[in-house]
Amino acid sequence: MADPNSSTSGASSNAPVAPAPVVGAISIPGRQCSMEDAISVRPNLCSPNLSRGRPIDFFAVYDGHGGPHAAALCRDRMYLILQEELMVVRTTVDMSGGGSRRGRRERLERQKVTEAWKRVLRRCFHRIDEMASFTCCECGMGTPCGCPPNTLGMAGSTAVMAVVTEETIIVANCGDSRAVLSRGGRAIPLSFDHKPDRQDERARIEACGGRVLFADCPRVQGILAMSRAIGDTYLKPYVTSEPEITFTKREPEDECLILASDGLWDVISTEMACEVARECLREENPSGNHSFRPWVEGDGEGAIFSSQSASAAALLTRLALGRNSYDNISVIVVDLKRNYAGR
Repeated sequence: MADPNSSTSGASSNAPVAPAPVVGAISIPGRQCSMEDAISVRPNLCSPNLSRGRPIDFFAVYDGHGGPHAAALCRDRMYLILQEELMVVRTTVDMSGGGSRRGRRERLERQKVTEAWKRVLRRCFHRIDEMASFTCCECGMGTPCGCPPNTLGMAGSTAVMAVVTEETIIVANCGDSRAVLSRGGRAIPLSFDHKPDRQDERARIEACGGRVLFADCPRVQGILAMSRAIGDTYLKPYVTSEPEITFTKREPEDECLILASDGLWDVISTEMACEVARECLREENPSGNHSFRPWVEGDGEGAIFSSQSASAAALLTRLALGRNSYDNISVIVVDLKRNYAGR
C-alpha cells in the first residue's frame, strides 16, 4: 500500500536506506528553572507498507506540564509505538484495470491509505495516553512506585509529530505545540492549537459536562490551558488525547518544516518563523554565532544537523528569548529542499 498521494502499491522486500534528513534541533529551559519539553528526531524510522516500503522520517515536539515525566515518556516511547503499529499493517490494493476504472482504483487506494494512517496514529496516541495514566508525576515510574495514589496520571504533555515520506507530510497534533510548512514564501499551518475557547473544542467539552472558565486565560475546569493532551487523567473526558491529523502533499516549492512548542509560538508568529528559517537556509555559510548545541537526548542518530538548519532553530530560539518568552523553548527545523535527494 502506498502513502496517501501515491498511485502505486506494494513494498520492497529489502528495506532501502534513504539519505539522512537535513535538520536542526534545539530544546532549552529558557527562563524556567525546570525543563518539561522533550523532542525526538528519528531518521529512517522504518519502511512500512504504507509508504510502499520506502523509509519514513519522524520528528516530534512534546511540551510537558505538571512535571517532565509525560513528555519524557512520549519522547522515549512514541516512536517505538508508531514503529510497532506501522509494521503490522498489511494491506494490498488491486491496481489492475485501465482507463476510468484504474482512476477509481487509485482514488480508492489513496482513501484507504489515508484511513490506515489515521488508525495507526490514533492508536499510537491512545496507547501512550494509557501509559501516561499510570505514570507517577513525582518519580516518573509506573505503578507500584510507593508515591501517594493521587500522583498517578496528574502530569500531561502536548504532542505534535510529523511523519515525512517521499510524497507526503503527515502531522498528528494534540495540544498547543505546532507544526508549520514554509512553501513558496508562505506559511502553511499543518496543525491547529487545541485551546479551550476554540469554538468546536468548547462545544465538545461542554457536551461532556465540563466547563471552560476564564482566569488569566481560558482553562478546562479552570485548570488546564489546553483542551487536548497526553495524560491529565484527572481531567478526562473533558481533556482528550485524540489527535487531529493532516495530510499535505509535498511540492517542489516546499522550503522547510518547523515544529515547536508554545515557548516559541507565544511570541513568534508562524509567518515570522518561516521567514527567519528561509533566510537561514538560503545562506551558504551562516554568519554570526547563532548556534546553541542541539539537545536531543540521544535521538537523531543518522540525521545531518546542518549549519543552516541549526542556525535557523537557534536564531528562532534567540528571538523568542528576546521577546520575553518565559517558557521552555523547543524547535525543530527540517530542510525540505535538501532532504530526500535521490530517494
